[in-house]
Amino acid sequence: MIKVLIAEDHDLIRGALIALLSEERDIRVIEEVSRGDEILTAVVDSKPDVALLDIGLPGIDGLEAAGLIRELEQPPPVLILTSVGTPGNFERAMAAGVKGFLVKDAPAHRLTDAIRAVARGERYIDLDLADDGGNGDAEITTNPLTAREITVLSALSAGGRSSDLRGSLGLSAHTIRNYLAAARLKTGARSDEEAVRIARANGWLKDKADC
Repeated sequence: MIKVLIAEDHDLIRGALIALLSEERDIRVIEEVSRGDEILTAVVDSKPDVALLDIGLPGIDGLEAAGLIRELEQPPPVLILTSVGTPGNFERAMAAGVKGFLVKDAPAHRLTDAIRAVARGERYIDLDLADDGGNGDAEITTNPLTAREITVLSALSAGGRSSDLRGSLGLSAHTIRNYLAAARLKTGARSDEEAVRIARANGWLKDKADC
């Protein structure tokens, strides 16, 4: 049984999440809070297997709470609920050790998939990161990278600098930053170059001639 703590300040949304998860045989909500500054105490007291946190919370936000959770002796994996992904939030998420992102308007089955994935120790990213669209399928498989993330990392691997990719790929700077941030989060890398090395070592990148 996967024990879940939910932090969401909107009563209707929190109630809907609890009702949804109550239908799953292997998932049980054991604690709910409505403020970010209540999360750490609730995690310590209830010892959930997964902490499901909204970003926008009163007191402190979900990402700051995730950073506090990471400092615990046995921290549960954190799954963040968000309305939109931004480079700044991804940077903070990586620093806080967040295991997953899920957009709030995602299909219900992706929430349960994400909870199960992070409970297994995997990363789960389900974001439409690009302002010009993407394949939208970032569920963790053998290769966690989307096709567009692979394209951006491959171009970087082929000798391009991140500042030069806008012209060569025909993507906006904002879009490229989002793809690189997602790739770093999925690979656990601390830099774009490290993400390239990890992806290359795992055979996830295109050959140079295909970029």
